[in-house]
Amino acid sequence: MKITFSEVKTTPQRADALVFGVSEDKAFSPQLQALDKKTGGLIRRGLEASRFTGKKGQYLSVILPESAGVARVVLAGLGAWKDFSALAAESVGGGLVPQLNAAGAHAAAFIVEPGKQAPIDAATAAAHIGFGALLRSYRFDKYKTKQKPESKPSFAALNVIGANSKAAAALFARLKPVAEGIFFTRDLVTEPANVIDPETLADACRQLADLGVDVEVLGEEEMHALGMNALLGVGQGSAKESQLVIMRWPGADKKGKSAAPLAIVGKGVTFDTGGISIKPASGMEEMKWDMGGAGTVIGLMRALALRKAKVNVVGVAGLVENMPGGNAQRPGDVVKSMSGQTIEVLNTDAEGRLVLADALWYTQERFKPRLVIDLATLTGAIIISLGTSRAGLFCNDDELADQLFAAGKETGDEVWRMPLGEVYDKQIDSQIADMQNIGQEREAGSITAAQFLKRFIKDGTPWAHLDIAGTAWSKKDRDTCPKGATAFGVRLLDALIAEHYEA
Repeated sequence: MKITFSEVKTTPQRADALVFGVSEDKAFSPQLQALDKKTGGLIRRGLEASRFTGKKGQYLSVILPESAGVARVVLAGLGAWKDFSALAAESVGGGLVPQLNAAGAHAAAFIVEPGKQAPIDAATAAAHIGFGALLRSYRFDKYKTKQKPESKPSFAALNVIGANSKAAAALFARLKPVAEGIFFTRDLVTEPANVIDPETLADACRQLADLGVDVEVLGEEEMHALGMNALLGVGQGSAKESQLVIMRWPGADKKGKSAAPLAIVGKGVTFDTGGISIKPASGMEEMKWDMGGAGTVIGLMRALALRKAKVNVVGVAGLVENMPGGNAQRPGDVVKSMSGQTIEVLNTDAEGRLVLADALWYTQERFKPRLVIDLATLTGAIIISLGTSRAGLFCNDDELADQLFAAGKETGDEVWRMPLGEVYDKQIDSQIADMQNIGQEREAGSITAAQFLKRFIKDGTPWAHLDIAGTAWSKKDRDTCPKGATAFGVRLLDALIAEHYEA
């Protein structure tokens, strides 16, 4: 979708649709008042004859006479002005997209005139309305060969009109690379597992080299030499070779300790059958998105490179396919991880933590990072705890936890901090090895999984684990994301980095 910005002058005379925001007080802005007067009060009468109250998420389309010079006016409910934040503006812009597609509109102009009580100015509102519309315009339809014309999106251009359009355009230019990173993640997570496997996903990562990201891929031979038996054990039942992808963005000029990179590590199980501990058939097709954590890392690296972020970041993705082949790992097997710690594998469907164990250790050993954040669709238990609106946050550093929580509130990628502690850690002690890969009881499954990962974090390293099993994929349309892959975490981590770690 093409997003442009213009100054407030006069109401455009020829457009498929003009959009005006209306708050809960139903007051018309000056430009809307002028257009209403020109149509003999038709817009106000349409509003009063409807159930439109200006509540957030409401839209009302009013068809105008030809003499008005505008085909239709769309009133977008904004809620109370005092609550009209940047995120609220994105929701309005995103929610507009399906409305105009349903109407068959090709282009629209959104007249932005925030009320005096609004906490954001016109430029900020305009930029985020455009950003929300861009995010919602995403589609993945490459495999649809028989689409009817009316099912294809028509809406392709939005001109956002408001005061200080130059400032709006500049802010949008900062946001657009993040959208491109989000779209890259959504594409990768949505692709079927016969297209995206460890090797083809590694190939997708190599595309980042064109943007200045240094991309290195380790195959099974190199990982065997490093002693990464935890990761390799997960993929040994698959015909596809496991991979470890290392992506480095060298955006900072600093030297010494401050030059140490931030490390972002992702679980990339490109398809998870559960292995020998096989999953039920119902819903197994969704396990193509078990590489959502790695997908987020890859999209984040693309966003950082596109916007030339002034920070050193290393992204690491452990890529495997968990299959029940003749050589597959068995429940009861014991593997020695790269760290030297041994793991009794009691359930081969608790495989993501095995992948991350070696990926986390390798990242710390090689790069000595300032902090480590991992993302993984790790446990179904986190969905029971938090549902699908927040990711579980486990952290050994209060400052980092607070930063992530604040970034989540700012971007809408919200997290909720969960506990860690010795009482949970004891549940993964094994009788025959250093640890087992599931707890002794079914309780606290997300916490014991996090405790497992914590055993592979070196003392003194700030670390956060984000369990995104409930947030990486949405089963319904949202204002800024159609049903499907969400790319949860790309915005969250981009905002965290921009606010706290860039030069």
